[in-house]
Amino acid sequence: MNSARSATRRHVLAAIGVVWAGVLAGAAQAQQPLELKIMAPANPGGGWDQTARSMQQALIAAGIARSAQVTNVGGAGGSVGIAQFVNSAKGDGTQLMVNGFVMVGALAMNKSPVTLEQVTPIARLTEEYQVMVVPANSPIKDVKDLAAALKADIAKVTFAGGSAGGIDHIMAALFAGAVGADATKVNYVPFSGGGESLAAILGGKVTAGISGYGEYEGQIKSGKLRAIGITSPERRPGLDIPTFKEQGVDLVLTNWRSVVAAPGITPEQKKVLSDAIDRLVKSPAWKEVLAQKGWDDAYLSGDAFADFLKKETARVNDVLKSIGLVKS
Repeated sequence: MNSARSATRRHVLAAIGVVWAGVLAGAAQAQQPLELKIMAPANPGGGWDQTARSMQQALIAAGIARSAQVTNVGGAGGSVGIAQFVNSAKGDGTQLMVNGFVMVGALAMNKSPVTLEQVTPIARLTEEYQVMVVPANSPIKDVKDLAAALKADIAKVTFAGGSAGGIDHIMAALFAGAVGADATKVNYVPFSGGGESLAAILGGKVTAGISGYGEYEGQIKSGKLRAIGITSPERRPGLDIPTFKEQGVDLVLTNWRSVVAAPGITPEQKKVLSDAIDRLVKSPAWKEVLAQKGWDDAYLSGDAFADFLKKETARVNDVLKSIGLVKS
């Protein structure tokens, strides 16, 4: 009897040992520096590109990744990039894609057959308020001047920004509506990359430009661009830019950016990536990025982020319908 009990005990202890060995091996594997690929579904120079490359630098600096290769796949507000990501990265636990508010609107505008429901949500990373700028030599000095020009002849006022249906486009339409012009007739010129948009603004080929502050910071500080309004509810510390609200225009808007993984990955692969991003956002290297770029920490992960993504998709679609960019 004793011998039977001893044998049983040995089997139990051996089984426990196997389980713990697996747990410890998995934990060790998760802590090993990763080799990652990060897609920015836009051309170089814009917010997604900056986010992907900032992630690349911070992941390596923090020792979370051994390598993090960034690729750019521009076109249609991320619709081209997400289609390629869904089709080519399926089941690959080493690939990530940056996305955000812009992609939600662009997918609706482009009636994309590929949706955000097909990727694996990982985390929302940042938030950023939008600014509207004009060239330094523009006759438009403030929001009231631009509003007057819009109401006089909306066709003659052109806005440059990111892809059609994205937050820049939505902001142009919301601004037009808020100042009493026809939001459905706003003259918006979309660009796939921040560099192309910036060149058009600096070259005087458009009336005004719209983007996150980080994309225009250098040109604003050097005096090449004049920021006439920011979409924050109150003035931002350290920024001498008036809000739209204080200029009598009811326009408050926040851009957010996030990271997703490939479809069809295992729970274990998702955990490794989620843990890596969790370590990233808590690292000094990432906090330094936020400070340099003027991005707000908006970290949200797990089920909370997946729920946010569903609700935000519904909200953005409603806004696009209300301003005539998407038909019901």
